[in-house]
Amino acid sequence: GEGLVQAGEADKNVIALCADLTESTQIHLFRSKFPDRFIEVGVAEQNLAALASGFAASGKIPFIASYGMFSPGRNWEQLRTTVAYNEANVKVAVMHVGISVGPDGGTHQAIEDMAITRVMPKVVVINPCDYHEAKKATIAVAKSPIATFLRFHREKTPVITTADTPFEIGKAQVLFVPKDKFKAADVALIACGPLVHNALLAADDLEKEGMNVYVINNHTVKPMDSQAVIEVAKKAGAVVTVEEHQIAGGMGSAVAEILAQNHPVPMEFIGVHDRFGQSGEPNELIEHYGMGISHIKEAAKKVISRK
Repeated sequence: GEGLVQAGEADKNVIALCADLTESTQIHLFRSKFPDRFIEVGVAEQNLAALASGFAASGKIPFIASYGMFSPGRNWEQLRTTVAYNEANVKVAVMHVGISVGPDGGTHQAIEDMAITRVMPKVVVINPCDYHEAKKATIAVAKSPIATFLRFHREKTPVITTADTPFEIGKAQVLFVPKDKFKAADVALIACGPLVHNALLAADDLEKEGMNVYVINNHTVKPMDSQAVIEVAKKAGAVVTVEEHQIAGGMGSAVAEILAQNHPVPMEFIGVHDRFGQSGEPNELIEHYGMGISHIKEAAKKVISRK
């Protein structure tokens, strides 16, 4: 929401549309600042995408906001045909993704959204790790001429970057490097979204146990920073991917595609394994679905043993 206001201040062509979820998506901040540049579409996610495509064709930069289960869940065909196929400069900002939505349960926990957006041609997919990165990503995509899917989570998350931390679409960040410079790296943890924090905590524990670990914040799922992924795989010789999403078709799958073609290494995947979500407290669900710190450490040790 704050990033969108800043983008709107910088460019009068930035507009916003919402599907009856202004406060939940924080787009009400933009509505308050620029009421003449905001449209409440109502519970009509297909129209939300189609209207935005028309505005983009007219030179506007529309941001559309909803929950991940409804956009792209309910309007995938409109996003594909009216947005991606037409190369319309629409920014699709969605909230309530992952199982950390919590009590709302499996019907509202979008854990397939990256899989069904990253396969669409001409669409960028970004999953920021915290508040600062979400704000910077919003501002950055407003300046990009390419349709973009921005994936945001609901639960309050740790802030692990700063206002000064660099952010560039398509450029992964190395957040944790091996402490022992004279020993080869043991494993690379490649993560996106708020689970980057769990990866950092797991890396700290693994380092205390004598292992050399990299942690990569892989915020841009498409186009992925292939060079960074290949380089860290070469240095570590083993990779664990970490995401709050289905394993099938997600960020880890994209990493595996890159490494299969360029530098195959043993891999383990942290995420949801072919299951639906359920009601529960966010942290309880993260543990139940095997995405906690202990699970990342276990996966790291397993993949190291396969080197």
